[in-house]
Amino acid sequence: MRIGIDVGGTKIEGIALDPDGRELRRLRIAAPRDDYAQTVSAITSVVHTLERETGATGSVGLGIPGAPSPSTGLVKNANSTWLIGRALGPDLEVALDRPVRLANDANCFALSEAIDGAAAGAEVVFGVIVGTGCGGGIVVGRRVLTGPNAIAGEWGHNPMPAPAGDEWPGPPCYCGRTGCIETFLSGPGLVRDYRSSGGPPTAAAEIARRAGAGDALASVVLARYEERLARALTAVMNLLDPDVIVFGGGLSNIARLYTNVPPLLRPFGGDAPRTRLVRARFGDSSGVRGAAWLWD
Repeated sequence: MRIGIDVGGTKIEGIALDPDGRELRRLRIAAPRDDYAQTVSAITSVVHTLERETGATGSVGLGIPGAPSPSTGLVKNANSTWLIGRALGPDLEVALDRPVRLANDANCFALSEAIDGAAAGAEVVFGVIVGTGCGGGIVVGRRVLTGPNAIAGEWGHNPMPAPAGDEWPGPPCYCGRTGCIETFLSGPGLVRDYRSSGGPPTAAAEIARRAGAGDALASVVLARYEERLARALTAVMNLLDPDVIVFGGGLSNIARLYTNVPPLLRPFGGDAPRTRLVRARFGDSSGVRGAAWLWD
């Protein structure tokens, strides 16, 4: 049995999968905030509960909103800031008395979709999460590509390619730079563009709904979003040339992206792109499933 744990800012979710990837049990609890010791205890409790309810012992994989540093093994770049600088992997191995594998949650998302999701069978998969932020993960041959700096796939903190005049230097990003892809393609980035174009404060999903209903301003803003998304993905294709790009996160539910963005892709070479753009099969469950598949 494989157990996956997805650690978020507000919840900790666990899943138990049988050897064929079928879900046996699932459990979600509130995440302790700003308390590292309680977080370790909560994760341990979820694992033990899943094992008690299934009557089996499982391997444990963990997806986190950050990554273990290859240099120190300590967590870095975590939105759940109380994890930063902590030896989460080793501490959980002691608490659970077994090996534990950790990966960035976007990597887990990509792995889930590459193993038995929307990109099953593809050799090279780029997983994109567009929601509150703009993350990414790379899977090659059913294995997560992490890289020596543990940042492979972090496309959201590259600058927007070929910026137009009003896109440079671009909005400030929390990383300390300006004009990052995330500042344009995240949900807050779409909302900011709508407001700066004269619209009222409106959620990203509502902007998409208004565009679908024929609202002129929403249509212009969403078309601009699609063109920017295509520009950013073209840069990824020129570097990685993936077989499949899988979308997750809140903005992945905008159905028109899958018809409007592919014709806008312009990778090097001039041929019509053969890379498929697809919506995640498992949606919000891909992260926790991918954590379990870290033991594939």
